[in-house]
Amino acid sequence: MTETVIQKPDYETALREAGVRITRPRRVILGILTDAEDHPDAMEIFKRAVALDPSISLSTVYRTMKLLEGIGAIHRHAFEGGPSRFEPAIGEHHDHLIDIETGDVIEFHSERIEELQQEIARALGYDIVHHRLELYGRRRRKK
Repeated sequence: MTETVIQKPDYETALREAGVRITRPRRVILGILTDAEDHPDAMEIFKRAVALDPSISLSTVYRTMKLLEGIGAIHRHAFEGGPSRFEPAIGEHHDHLIDIETGDVIEFHSERIEELQQEIARALGYDIVHHRLELYGRRRRKK
């Protein structure tokens, strides 16, 4: 059995390479993003940051997220009916299932779906260059 190694994003290096200075507040925010196992929104990132450093402002969080998105280090998702949420722009392609009652975001990958999308695009005379699939659902109740 092989162990899966989870790749952690290196936001600090990405920002430095883009010519952005790494301030103390940014370093805190980048640490939160690196350790996040969910898809936090800006307010959640802010709450986590303030717990570590009360001097961090919400505007610093927004500016940092905009910088990271601008250099392609994160993906911003505007899941229906909620605030924008963020995830690292690394790793394998995956899609999302959003629980409409809890807001939980479940990542999944389906070769069948990927193949079907390619088949549809080919039939219509296109090559897919990017796509995003979001499913919204509610957990089935046991009968």
